[in-house]
Amino acid sequence: MMEPMPSEETRTTTPTAGRAQVATTAPREVRGTSTRAWTVRLVVAGIVLSALNLRPAITSLGALLEEVRTALGMSGGVAGLLTSVPPLCFAVFGVMAPRLARRFGPAAVVCAGMVAIAAGLAVRPYVGGTPAFLAASALALAGIAVSNVLMPVIVKRWFPDRIGSMTGLYSMALALGTSSAAAVTVPLTGALGHNWRSGLSVWALLAAVAVLPWLPLLRERGAEPAAQPPARTGSVRGETAPAREARAPALRITRSRTAWALAVFFGLQATLAYITMGWMAQIFRDAGVSAGTAGLLLAFTMVLGVPLAFVIPRLAARLPHQGPIVLVLGVCGLVGYAGLYLAPAAGAWAWALLLGVANCAFPLALTMVGMRARTGPGVAQLSAFAQSTGYLISIPGPLLVGVLYQNSGGWGMPLTLMAGLLVPQTVVGYLAGRDRTVEDEAAR
Repeated sequence: MMEPMPSEETRTTTPTAGRAQVATTAPREVRGTSTRAWTVRLVVAGIVLSALNLRPAITSLGALLEEVRTALGMSGGVAGLLTSVPPLCFAVFGVMAPRLARRFGPAAVVCAGMVAIAAGLAVRPYVGGTPAFLAASALALAGIAVSNVLMPVIVKRWFPDRIGSMTGLYSMALALGTSSAAAVTVPLTGALGHNWRSGLSVWALLAAVAVLPWLPLLRERGAEPAAQPPARTGSVRGETAPAREARAPALRITRSRTAWALAVFFGLQATLAYITMGWMAQIFRDAGVSAGTAGLLLAFTMVLGVPLAFVIPRLAARLPHQGPIVLVLGVCGLVGYAGLYLAPAAGAWAWALLLGVANCAFPLALTMVGMRARTGPGVAQLSAFAQSTGYLISIPGPLLVGVLYQNSGGWGMPLTLMAGLLVPQTVVGYLAGRDRTVEDEAAR
């Protein structure tokens, strides 16, 4: 009987060695396939659980901002500073994420980020005074910052053919965590004896759970993504794709007009998002809406992002130009802010609906980060640049709203500012949505 032909990899060996290799590699390949499948499941679980934890630190505080201000003796300006801390931390710590990921691996950095979130949220309500409260908040926000930057990198690395659907899943989980914290924090605080400290610290438990899926992945720092086999072509025999990417020179990202447009778009949408998360409940409370209903309105605004954050990235990934989606979101935001100005209480649910749609500029921006670069390192650089620069741009917004609110005695001027920021956001978002890559622009 004729011997079976050896595979391409075993033709250079002797027949005996070839038979031995064929006999021994099949079970190993089965085990390897099973291991890769479980690794993919862990990555998906890690992405979802991490995304759930990227906003409760902010929206839970927004729901109890009045109680925190009273307990810590904050003025309106200091409260505005408190709402500016998230973008400041995201800008400062987010820029460090690509370097940390190259040294320790994205999974290890995200795992450490979840630990930082859990620690910061656990101690924040129990420290004494505003400075310590800000410091503990900064610890949690540092963990959020590095995870913000690395989530598009992980999606691009492990799911390069499913960027839209995986970004949608991640964005949907992020929106669910955002809305849940806004909706549940006030009633949960009541169930815990009306103690705002307990109502804020309970979210540390969710962050602790998010640490778990990443722990088995810590050893995967130098491994190939489970969804892709190791590439064997390259300048060095047997060199893998991540190794070639690690040796590739860094992009001069600042040469790309698309990178700048995406950074400004990200910054302006972040400005309005954090103003909404930090102040929207207070706008409704000042209009005569009860604290519980104001929290539900904020939650409604955020929960709209759950289905839309899944649909919009999938739609955006199928379009060569994402500009039309940017235009629709901008119009919804303008109508929503006009409604808050003219009849905040009478049309509260309608304005919450429109602003919830407008806030979906965030998952759209994340999708464009993954689409505007061809390689994993390109996505990492673009994500860090767009998010860090964008969050720097967004820092003055919430603080300025707090100052305007305190000095004008109402919400007319702050709402005018919010509506005005939507115009340039729409323009640069349209430009960022054009079908081009930062690698091509930087090379020119």
